[in-house]
Amino acid sequence: MPYLIDGHNLIPKLGLRLDNPDDEMELVRLLQDFARIKRQQVEAYFDGAPVGSAGMRKLGTVKAHFIPRAQTADSAIRARLDHMGKSAKNWTVVSSDREVQMTAKVHQAAFVSSEEFVRLLRTALATDTSTGPTERKLSPNEVDEWLKIFGGKG
Repeated sequence: MPYLIDGHNLIPKLGLRLDNPDDEMELVRLLQDFARIKRQQVEAYFDGAPVGSAGMRKLGTVKAHFIPRAQTADSAIRARLDHMGKSAKNWTVVSSDREVQMTAKVHQAAFVSSEEFVRLLRTALATDTSTGPTERKLSPNEVDEWLKIFGGKG
């Protein structure tokens, strides 16, 4: 199921700091990995965007919605669910905010708390085998080739 995420509600649950100017981008990077591993669509909503910074940006596999200061991420999530109509039931809303959870319930969308999503995210990241160096043994011919290149005995 694709995810609608209340970004500022999730950030502190991950141990990130809301007073960090890069907190949204740190979360987006984690969500990009999650979306890739789980092969799921992810939309994150962040309220409090300064003038000129509001709007939707596609950041890799994540759609990040930066909501102007006059509105809230909660209201933007509600509007997105309203716009989806009956297809909202195919989405999962991530927030520990009771009002956001109730909005999800009214729209028949699934919901998980931010704390539960942190567990899902960490499990997905821990099982990801596509990143990091992979070790393989060199064949004797490859070893000889490298020794020739770097002046060793081959």
